[in-house]
Amino acid sequence: MSLYLCADCGGSKTSVAICDVQGTILARALGGPSNFAYISLEQLIAAVTEAISSALTACSVPSTLPPVGTTPFAAASFGVSGVDSPSAVAALTPALSSLLGIPPGPRLTVANDAHLLATPIFMHPEIAHAVAVIGGTGSIAVSFRTKEVDGSIEELARIGGWGWILGDEGGGFSVGREAVRHILLDYDRASVTGRPPTPSTLTTSLLQRFGLSHVPELLPLIHLADSVAADSSYLKQPREKRLSSLSPLVFTAAFEHNDVLALRILRSCAGFLAEYVSILLGDGAEDVPSDRVVRAQESVISFGGSLVGIEKYRALVLEDLERRGHVFKYVVFVDGQEKCCLPLLLGVRSSARVLSN
Repeated sequence: MSLYLCADCGGSKTSVAICDVQGTILARALGGPSNFAYISLEQLIAAVTEAISSALTACSVPSTLPPVGTTPFAAASFGVSGVDSPSAVAALTPALSSLLGIPPGPRLTVANDAHLLATPIFMHPEIAHAVAVIGGTGSIAVSFRTKEVDGSIEELARIGGWGWILGDEGGGFSVGREAVRHILLDYDRASVTGRPPTPSTLTTSLLQRFGLSHVPELLPLIHLADSVAADSSYLKQPREKRLSSLSPLVFTAAFEHNDVLALRILRSCAGFLAEYVSILLGDGAEDVPSDRVVRAQESVISFGGSLVGIEKYRALVLEDLERRGHVFKYVVFVDGQEKCCLPLLLGVRSSARVLSN
């Protein structure tokens, strides 16, 4: 049986989809986190194995991993967060090859997960460029173009994807961090004027989340080391999760309660993503070669990730880009399932060509 597999490996979960040679989606399944930069290779393979095994069971395919005998997979594509260099691809590919029984080569592709968002470029034959923007737990923006020779997609440039310590601006960690920073800054400013900070739904809900009464009490809890046990299960989370898990409070305060502070935070974070994109479009750069120029008005911008999946947040990013003079010809949001399924449906044809050669 010739199956085609696509896996989206992210910091929060692993999503996989399997289709047949006609492009019919047979099964989808989820596994645990699989960001290559944050966990060991063994943990990543375990999460991927969990998801693929569940998908195989769902489509009633009797197979073990690694396969015994002939593999059921004709081809597989992996988009993996944290895979940002050739050495990362080289480290991960042999393990995935062994897991699936697919030899390294054109039938097995491994790239950053942003590559899964480039496929909408094929939906609009009059354009040749795409900008993919991921805003989930982390963030990254990548530009792509189609090759004139064979119509395949190649990466042009990327901004971000540096992880929570160095970057991830506009993603979940960034929103949580900016929330705490803005609340602390408002409190400190109030100490100058002698007047209390403006009441905020967000500040109240965030303090309640930690079980605190006063803003300065936030600092020791935010900086509490990962290895220190605490009574609260919330505080047992790693520090980056303590911050990224605050983002729902910000979105609720902003879009359900119209909280001024929360809206200011989200505009700031949306601005980070817009800046990523504007850099890819050449803002601030000199003498960009003509074959690397990406013009928004002739391109598609493809969003993916839980945060940019929120329409009002996505709108803030697009509004910021418009203020910078960038309006894309097409705007799409690719949800988690589509992020796997679109490459599958488009890749079946190219994989079939590879297998026939």
